[in-house]
Amino acid sequence: MIVLGIHEGHDSCAAIIKDGVILADVQEERFSRVKHSSNAPLDAIQYCLEIAGLKDINEVDKISLSWSFTPIGLKALFGRKDRDPLMKSVAEWVASSVFDMTATSSRLKMPIYKPDYSNYPHEKIVNNDHHLAHAASAYFTQKSSEKQLVFTIDGAGDHTCTAIWLAEGSSIKLLKKYFREASIGWAYSVVTEGLNWIHGDGEGKTMGLAPYGDYTKCKGVLDKYFPDFKGNKLVKHSELGNDYFWEENGSEQYHFEEAKEVAELIKKYGRENIAAEAQRKLEDNVINLVEGWVKETGIKDVSFAGGVMLNVKLNQRIWEKRKEIGIENQHIFPNPGDSGIALGAALLEYYKNNNFEGAVLDNIYLGPEYSNEYIKEVLDIRKIKYTYLEDPTIVAAKLLAENKILAWFQGRMESGPRALGNRSILMSPLDPENKKTINAWVKFREGFRPFCPSLTVESKDEYLKDNRDEPFMITSFDVTEDKKLKIPAVVHVDGTLRPQLVTEKTNPRYWKLIDEFRKLTGESILLNTSFNVMGEPIVCNPKEAIRCFFDSGIDALFLGNYYVDKSNL
Repeated sequence: MIVLGIHEGHDSCAAIIKDGVILADVQEERFSRVKHSSNAPLDAIQYCLEIAGLKDINEVDKISLSWSFTPIGLKALFGRKDRDPLMKSVAEWVASSVFDMTATSSRLKMPIYKPDYSNYPHEKIVNNDHHLAHAASAYFTQKSSEKQLVFTIDGAGDHTCTAIWLAEGSSIKLLKKYFREASIGWAYSVVTEGLNWIHGDGEGKTMGLAPYGDYTKCKGVLDKYFPDFKGNKLVKHSELGNDYFWEENGSEQYHFEEAKEVAELIKKYGRENIAAEAQRKLEDNVINLVEGWVKETGIKDVSFAGGVMLNVKLNQRIWEKRKEIGIENQHIFPNPGDSGIALGAALLEYYKNNNFEGAVLDNIYLGPEYSNEYIKEVLDIRKIKYTYLEDPTIVAAKLLAENKILAWFQGRMESGPRALGNRSILMSPLDPENKKTINAWVKFREGFRPFCPSLTVESKDEYLKDNRDEPFMITSFDVTEDKKLKIPAVVHVDGTLRPQLVTEKTNPRYWKLIDEFRKLTGESILLNTSFNVMGEPIVCNPKEAIRCFFDSGIDALFLGNYYVDKSNL
């Protein structure tokens, strides 16, 4: 059975599975080069069909969408005429603006140079609840089919912001859902916008800034925006007005008028302190919610998805308080935001028809890859000098030990927002100045922004307190005292780091690079950040890698087995 999952909206994406095996999962932004692209994911869909070896979309058994309605781009692509269910009556439709999406969708038609899938049987296209697709991404990517709770927490989707699910076998059933009265994610994003960062993009900055502040200096000033849970009950509603959006270069950016109020609070209490209070409110809300439902149901295994679960400090708090909360197993889908929901939609539809007996998701290298032959052709056309290396890890490790900045482009691109050693910028973590150097010379971003490390799984106990296997940079951990001063470039101000534990099985070349660095320095850990500059998607193909290399302070570029060094040009 072949299922194609599609999401059109913030972080448009597509994924395809065959007989339960995930073949591809990729965001449209990687092809369009528009960060968080909201356009119909035409290129992502085409890539999924190619990786599955399909010549015709009609070879797909089911298409599973991430919304209960069909977005207008997909209506045009598949020739569907169904009206958005949010428009409940003809009177509402007439009363709406002539520029309303529903009104204009009848004029939206694919040009001849774009794919036309209008002959795909409409009865084989399935609409799904947005949060149910999130829940599927979490539940169907973990190791057990035993009863568990699934929490989906994001900004909003299909009139839901926060939802709790009961999953067992191949079934996921809704226990409770909330809309704007309990939007933990929207509240955090309002603070992000108040800090003058983009809602739906800059929340990681808010999280990174929070440890520099002291929430006790402004405790309670953000209570208006956040809900409050006691046990498994919502005891106080969020007080947020209408949500608005702004479309820029094909990316929808949501925002709230309350961000102006937060901006005034920032003037009074300081940026760092407001960020710290927002992080406290986020963590307390989610922990109260999880603890309430775990104790109410007695279910000790929990899974999580939704954009809020990208907050690694929240995930660490849940992990550290697991005994107090009453949980035994914590699973976070590694691509929990909307960029991973197409995969959730595909898994949801597949397991409607097949038994789920647990799954092992040990890597998410599910995007495009490029052969050495293709890379050589790209370099030759651009008349770039290069060296072919049978084993690039030896040269790369030596340069890293010499404190050079490397770009590392290998194998299949990672899914989701975090580089995991195939589209990475690397540097030694040993020099405390390296964090400042990469922020200023390569990423062109705020100096306080932390960097994450990649380390071999065999060395995790040397570096991490109270750890678990964490291959996806989705949870932070405290650093051991012995290592804190030895790897300062990847230790955040609060004494934590967000690791990727690399196994030789899942990424042998990257594992060997880290191990070669260990042989030279004694430390089996590297500073790893995504191969891009601020405001741009992670590079997908060699052409973009070369452009980023020459447009930043990177010293050397490794494209497959090819090595380019600026000092030799």
